[in-house]
Amino acid sequence: MLDIGDTLPKFDLPTNGDDTLSNKSLKGKKVVLYFYPKDMTPGCTTESEDFRDNLKAFQKADTMIIGVSKDSVVRHDKFVAKHDLPFQLISDETGTLCEDFGVWVEKNMYGRKYMGIQRATFLIDAFGKIAQVWPKVKVKGHVSAVLEAAQAL
Repeated sequence: MLDIGDTLPKFDLPTNGDDTLSNKSLKGKKVVLYFYPKDMTPGCTTESEDFRDNLKAFQKADTMIIGVSKDSVVRHDKFVAKHDLPFQLISDETGTLCEDFGVWVEKNMYGRKYMGIQRATFLIDAFGKIAQVWPKVKVKGHVSAVLEAAQAL
């Protein structure tokens, strides 16, 4: 997994709203990049809504919010519309960005092993360096901790 001080990997990927986002377009901006397993699932919905509900505070801290999962752009569009999410969601269908960040990991549920996204959040400074990492995120209270770090950066 990428760690504090590492540089934001290069990427150019599609997002909801028929747009694209690249590492170059984030230069000079503070960014919260949160990786989550799947649109429309309870924990992912709660986390995304928490970021949505705190967006004004993040904006006041001059920080963008961007979500990442392996869901398609079409699924992201539905997720954004259903939950009124006012930020971009990157569609990483090939899993390249997930692998670059080290969040594509082996998981174990009820004795069954499979590959999936480990919920994790990265705070990236305006120079494209990782300033803070939250691995293995527990949703409750997470957004408050990220906001506090963004305000201090």
